[in-house]
Amino acid sequence: MAVFTEGVPCWVDAQLPDVEAGKRFYGELFGWTFAQGYGPSGLAHLDGEPVAGLTRKRDGRMPTVWTVYFATPDATALCRRITDAGGQIITAPTPVGSLGTLALATDPEGAVFGLWQAGTHPGFGRRHERGTFCWAELYARDTAAVDRFYGSLFHDALFGPDASPDFGRARVSDVFPAEMPPHFLVHFGVEDCDAVLGTVNRLGGRVQAAPFDTSYGRLAVVTDNQGASFAVLER
Repeated sequence: MAVFTEGVPCWVDAQLPDVEAGKRFYGELFGWTFAQGYGPSGLAHLDGEPVAGLTRKRDGRMPTVWTVYFATPDATALCRRITDAGGQIITAPTPVGSLGTLALATDPEGAVFGLWQAGTHPGFGRRHERGTFCWAELYARDTAAVDRFYGSLFHDALFGPDASPDFGRARVSDVFPAEMPPHFLVHFGVEDCDAVLGTVNRLGGRVQAAPFDTSYGRLAVVTDNQGASFAVLER
């Protein structure tokens, strides 16, 4: 598995009320298989490599969402930089067994993202292909403010000589109603964006935004059968 540079999206997970129902949905949609994760969670694999996690919500008041995690060699130090830059820490760095250390934070507009300091689990075993993570889009209101925030935190990953960014940003109103809170939207690769929507509907999900073209491919925004939003992207 790759060792991810600080600021590169290295993992995604979904916080769901029913992990078993999530396994059925994503197993059929993307061809994922599942192994036991850490605690009440399932580790999704594609062709034997880890691609995502499904985690049971500890509190029913928590949102049902997909979260993107950015790699860091030192979660504690990065948390300090986040607060210095105007963000907030939701969950302080917490060991997840021997797998690694996670933290949850928000940017100055309140968009939630995760940090992952790898232990035995570096992150994605496969990405940038069908059925795997391929992009994360930040939907923000003040794009100049979030550009400064993430640019200062993850400068090398975004602008370094070997940078190939896996996330971008757009205004909330470009796709969602203006009252939608700022948030990250996780994208998974598909071969045919339009065709996959029928499977989403059959499995109990729904379409939030019909397919449209972007600079990085054709995508649609959907929710799973428990209400977690994500995008399907045809490069």
